[in-house]
Amino acid sequence: MKSYVAKQEEVERTWFVVDAAGQPLGRLAVKVANVLRGRNKVTYTPHVDTGDFVVVVNAEKVKLTGRKNQQKVYKRYTGYRDGLREQTAAVVRARHPERLIERAVRGMLPRNRLSRQIFARLKVYAGAEHPHAAHKPAELKIG
Repeated sequence: MKSYVAKQEEVERTWFVVDAAGQPLGRLAVKVANVLRGRNKVTYTPHVDTGDFVVVVNAEKVKLTGRKNQQKVYKRYTGYRDGLREQTAAVVRARHPERLIERAVRGMLPRNRLSRQIFARLKVYAGAEHPHAAHKPAELKIG
């Protein structure tokens, strides 16, 4: 019996929409990362991009357990000397709520050449509205 290896031309991509309201951030990010990579399909091949598009709505209502809102620190470096900037999760949520989900999902993707292509199929929106209704995204249940 031969194993199946997916080819890039044969990949069929579907669109999913996920409502992040009340969902724990880590559990949501795991499910989204697996769908983006294509791990939910029987044709999954690690070195071929077989994943789907994922639209995440209500990013501002994602749940952080415990005291992570005040204790979790996001760091970024501007490139300048003394340019290390630190912000708590509460500040990031207030200014750019979609970055919480983007950062969590990116951390769960592999560190290889495919990760940029995979990450480009993630669309995150702070509110309930999104401009991808024409693709007729299917509801993806988390949990």
